[in-house]
Amino acid sequence: MKLPAETTVLLERAEVSLPAFSGQSNLGLPAGQAPEKLHILYIIDRLLGLGGGERALLEIVRRLAPTRFRCSIVTFQVNPHFKALKEIACSLRLLPLRRTYDLTAVKMALRLQRLIRQENVRIVHTFFQTADLWAAPIAKLSGCPVIVSSRRDMGIFRDWKHRLGYPLVNPIFDRILAVSDQVRSYCLNHDGSPSEIVETLYNGVDLAALSAKAAEGYELQSLGVPSGAPLISTVANIRPVKGIDVLVRAAAHVCREFPEAVFLIVGDVLVTETFAELKALVESLGLTNNVRFVGKLLNPYPILRASKIFCLPSRNEGFSNALIEAMGCSLPCVATRVGGNAEAVDEGSSGYIVESEDAEAMADRILRLLRDPQTARKMGEAARMAVEQRFSIGAMMTRLMAIYDELLAAKNA
Repeated sequence: MKLPAETTVLLERAEVSLPAFSGQSNLGLPAGQAPEKLHILYIIDRLLGLGGGERALLEIVRRLAPTRFRCSIVTFQVNPHFKALKEIACSLRLLPLRRTYDLTAVKMALRLQRLIRQENVRIVHTFFQTADLWAAPIAKLSGCPVIVSSRRDMGIFRDWKHRLGYPLVNPIFDRILAVSDQVRSYCLNHDGSPSEIVETLYNGVDLAALSAKAAEGYELQSLGVPSGAPLISTVANIRPVKGIDVLVRAAAHVCREFPEAVFLIVGDVLVTETFAELKALVESLGLTNNVRFVGKLLNPYPILRASKIFCLPSRNEGFSNALIEAMGCSLPCVATRVGGNAEAVDEGSSGYIVESEDAEAMADRILRLLRDPQTARKMGEAARMAVEQRFSIGAMMTRLMAIYDELLAAKNA
C-alpha cells in the first residue's frame, strides 16, 4: 500500500507502519463501490499517547456505527510506536505542522482543503488548540457543512494567541462539546461562545471492558507491597498540575495512624524535575516504605481493583477519565474541587471533594474511609452506580451521534 507523502516522511524515519488513506473505506471496500456513508474527519493536534483527549477520540472512532459513518483522522504530531493507533480501523494522515503561519502551513492548509473536498467530508470534529484555531477555519473555507469542537480543559495550556483567537473562531463552530459543566462555563465566560451552541458531553466508560481488564493479574508483591496493606491509589502522569505533592503530604498525615498504608502512584514521568522533587519530598517525610511510584502501566485497573481508595489531587482538570474509571472499579474517591470533579463525585455519597492544595483535608477524608470500611464499601457501590447511570460509553456515543444527526439535518446535509 502506498502511503501519502506526508505520512511516509515520518514512517521512513521511524521504521514502522500506520494505517493511511488508501482510497478505501473503513470496511475495506473500494471507494467507488462502498455504500454511501457520512464521512467524519477528526483533527487532533497530536497523537503521542493516551491523554484524555486522545483516549476520547480513539473511543469515538472505535464505536461509530460502521454502517452509517466512515471516519478519518488528521494529526500534526504522531508517535509511530503508539500501540493504540494499530487497533483502530480508521484512516490516519499526518500533516507535519510546526507553525501555523509559515510556508509549510500554507502547503498543509491546501492539502487539508483538498482532503475535505475530495473525500466529501460532511463533519469536521476538532480537538485542541491548533485544530480549533487553524484547521477549523480551513474546514469552513473548504465547504464542510458541519464543524464541531471538543473542549477538554479550563484553558491551562493556552497562551495569549489562543486567548485572542478563540473569540474570533467560535462562530465557525456549529456545536462546541464541553467535557464538563465547568468547562462549558469557561467557554461561555472566557471565550464568549454563544450559549446555544455549547453543550456538555461527559466522557464515557466501557464498564464491561473495564471489569475484564481489572480481572487481569498484577503482582503487587513486585512493588514490595505487604500483603493486606491498605492501598490508596492515583493514576496521573507526573507533572505539576496533577498535584502529586499534595497527595504525598496527605500520606504523611495518614501514615501516622495507619503506618502500613501504601500509596501507589501510577503514571508516566512527563516532567523529570517534578519527579525528582517528589522523590525528595517522599524521603524527607520518611515515606519511602509508604509511597511507591509504579510508572506507566498499559493496564492500571488491577491496581485500582486492589485499592481501598482512589485520590485525585489535581490542581486543574477538565473532566478526569481516571476518576470515573476508578468509580467504575467501585472505589470511593477523594478528589479536588477543580474542573468537573464535583460533577462526577457526589459529596458524601460516592466520595469526598476537597479544596485544591489542602493536604490536611485530603488526609482527613482518606482517614474517614480507612476507619470505616463499611461506609467506604457503600460509597464505592454508589460510585459504580453513578458511572452506570451517567458516564457510560453507550450514553456518550448515543448523544454524540444524535448531535451529528441534528446538525446535518439543520444544514440539510
